[in-house]
Amino acid sequence: MSPSAEPDLRHHGDAEVRGDAAALTDLAVNVRTGTPPAWLKAELVASLDGLAAYPDGTAARRAVAARHGLPVARTLLTSGAAEAFVLLARAVRARRPVVVHPQFTEPEAALRDAGHTVERVVLAERDGFRLDPAAVPDDADLVVVGNPTNPTSVLHPAGVLARLARPGRTLVVDEAFMDAVPGERESLAGRTDLPGLVVLRSLTKTWGLAGLRIGYVLADPVTVAELERAQPLWPVSSPALAAARACSGPAALAEAAAAARQTAADRAHLVARLSALPGVTVAGPAEGPFVLIRLADAAAVRETLRANGFAVRRGDTFPGLGPDWLRLAVRDRETTDRFTDALVEAMGKVAAGRALG
Repeated sequence: MSPSAEPDLRHHGDAEVRGDAAALTDLAVNVRTGTPPAWLKAELVASLDGLAAYPDGTAARRAVAARHGLPVARTLLTSGAAEAFVLLARAVRARRPVVVHPQFTEPEAALRDAGHTVERVVLAERDGFRLDPAAVPDDADLVVVGNPTNPTSVLHPAGVLARLARPGRTLVVDEAFMDAVPGERESLAGRTDLPGLVVLRSLTKTWGLAGLRIGYVLADPVTVAELERAQPLWPVSSPALAAARACSGPAALAEAAAAARQTAADRAHLVARLSALPGVTVAGPAEGPFVLIRLADAAAVRETLRANGFAVRRGDTFPGLGPDWLRLAVRDRETTDRFTDALVEAMGKVAAGRALG
């Protein structure tokens, strides 16, 4: 992509591992490996006996509400968190929508598809990709920000994000990766005191359910009702509802918490290995299940890695980043060691080719 070209907002990590590329070691998609677990697969199989009936989300909605200590009227189940962005774009009447970048590009794409003119607040590497609330225009009546943010892996303090909330503004906080943060610190999911707050959650990352599509919205009852009216009938399948219910229980939450702690340890190993490599800059501190890095000739390095069996996520499709950025999913230590060895080899090959050229 040329420096002046508009980023491809529809490009996502799964594009790196489609077709024949499915055999590559996947560091491009931020879904936890080894999932879904056996007990969750059993829940999904059991739900198939009820496929003749139309989906009933009552029990799942209650379970999600209880998980966050909220009334049922403040919850809405969606076909993945991505559907929520479409619902918001259609239902919220915004005059000046603002999306904080670099972040997941689907919110902006959905807003543009719905006819909105979107403004960007672009965070800078020199500031650690951290948000200063003063950078958001005072009259922005719809603000979208990720926490922890994909792809930067920055975890914004809850207090900083809370400063963005005000009457007359819808504040959308995408917490799709918050359950991968130990203790879910800095989450706003249980807050009911912030005007206009909308929190989005996903169950696809931690539980390996990207193909099932299940997420949810936490917001005030009026907003939930408006979003629900924008949904088609029966938007969430019975297996997805079974997953939402099962993943909201105490045993599942304990398993997710343990997985978050393991991810943090594995991420520390990845960051240590990357930080020791000359020419590699690690954005951080990283708090999500992925790490953002900058290196010269990243596009060529990425292609060389693919030839050597590894898929990574290109960074130039995120507004605010450029061709020298790559996003890496956190994997186990053995995979990380193999990958960083391959990265060193790929960087060497690209540098040698550049010297000869």
